[in-house]
Amino acid sequence: MKKEYGNKQVYFVGGGIASLAGAAYLVRDCDFPGQNIHIIEEMKILGGSNDGAGDAEHGYVIRGGRMLNDETYENTWDLLMSIPSLDHPEKSVREEIIEFDTANPTHANARLVNRNGDVEDVLSMGFDMADRLAMGKLIITPEEKMGKARINDWFGPHFFTTNFWYMWATTFAFQPWHSAVELKRYMIRFVHEFPRIQTLEGVTRTPYNQYDSIILPMHKYLEGFGVDFTLKCTVTDLQFKDGDGITVTQMNVLRQGVPDVINISEDDIVIVTNGSMTEGSSLGSMTSAPRLNGKGSSWKLWENIAAKKPGLGNPSSFDDHIDGSKWESFTVTFQDSKFFDLMEKFTRNRAGTGALVTFKDSSWLMSVVLAFQPHFRNQPEHVKVFWGYGLYPDNVGDFVKKKMSECTGEEIMEELIGHLHFEEHKDEIMATANCIPCMMPYITSQFMPRLNSDRPKVVPEGSTNLAFVGQYCEIPDDVVFTEEYSIRAARTAVYTLLGINRPIEPINQHQYDVRTLFTSFITSFR
Repeated sequence: MKKEYGNKQVYFVGGGIASLAGAAYLVRDCDFPGQNIHIIEEMKILGGSNDGAGDAEHGYVIRGGRMLNDETYENTWDLLMSIPSLDHPEKSVREEIIEFDTANPTHANARLVNRNGDVEDVLSMGFDMADRLAMGKLIITPEEKMGKARINDWFGPHFFTTNFWYMWATTFAFQPWHSAVELKRYMIRFVHEFPRIQTLEGVTRTPYNQYDSIILPMHKYLEGFGVDFTLKCTVTDLQFKDGDGITVTQMNVLRQGVPDVINISEDDIVIVTNGSMTEGSSLGSMTSAPRLNGKGSSWKLWENIAAKKPGLGNPSSFDDHIDGSKWESFTVTFQDSKFFDLMEKFTRNRAGTGALVTFKDSSWLMSVVLAFQPHFRNQPEHVKVFWGYGLYPDNVGDFVKKKMSECTGEEIMEELIGHLHFEEHKDEIMATANCIPCMMPYITSQFMPRLNSDRPKVVPEGSTNLAFVGQYCEIPDDVVFTEEYSIRAARTAVYTLLGINRPIEPINQHQYDVRTLFTSFITSFR
């Protein structure tokens, strides 16, 4: 079968999970020669937004946490069943994750904490009848009739004070000004999570951070097939064949700053990750705040090619609204377990259950997650690492009278200690704390109000050799800000452009399950 491909080459622009998945589908399902697969990445490391880096001495960093879900990650689990575990090669990554998650299930006992440091009773969603009616209307209204409606166009002020909103918004990172269509998709796709949103029992977690647990095994798997990884290389533009169709003829690149051209034959394939939620991210330190950056290469590439051909989307809907798409995360490294011991006692969460704790009255709307330890492969036993974020980085803090965006890591820790009312332990906590803040200007850009046409189809109309993957292509009914979206896009792109007649795992239609609907209905009246 390999001989059929001749000298056909496949080029992936971007080294995130979508490109790695696409390459895996090529070698697994298409018997495509690995040496003819090229993954081009601007950074010096693969993984894209699935990152995890650092060490015990200088501090660890995870820019974002990715939620996995058994019921909705149909293609993700199918793919990871084929990827051998690094630690137990006789097992798949999927089997490794299931074993770990079964042994260490997520269960939040302190999902919301109020300004007094009290754990709130969140069994009730807090809806009134207007909230329920608006939600019902949202579910049944066709997307094409909603256009660029925002969530706060759809719901009244009361909705944004409910337990449901605080829990849903901080689980999935929604803001009131985000797209009502995206919220609708989430409500349908995760309707089965509605009755247990207060405990987060539906969250499936990996043994380590997702770079160590998913990206590294995928990288090693692809290396075994001879896939070519070109790092520190930026794709700046694509050239197209003249005429009405979409056929890529050249790729303009910068190889460590030196301009070059890659010629693309009509038989070759180019698969682009257009846009990036973590592009432009900036790190601070215990003594410095991160800076706010602007557009980088992935947005500029998309802008360049969208201007040349119709049907390639409208990046402006996503990359020109930093005030609406930014928030700030922070990763804290300790040299002892003092903070973890205090949190275990305060939350009644077993250590390492990965349960989200949100300070609902925080001006920054701050949340923290204490993952199972170690969270990094190279993490010593005595070192503890946790991750947190604030959805409103431009608000002034409640204990540190500065905007979160202007705060150092030390000041973010002071604010957190204030909300936890851990002041008597402050000196002990701060003695070994290394808090590294991270500003991400585009982290929820995929949720910004948009038209369906603003995201290009995975394979645009008229395309002979170009596809889009990642969070900014259009997959009907599926939800962005998930691993599944990137992997589903990759599978669709590869099968379509290579003419592979194999099924893609369908989207589970939980909204048509009578038991799920009934349970969700009852939950709305709790």
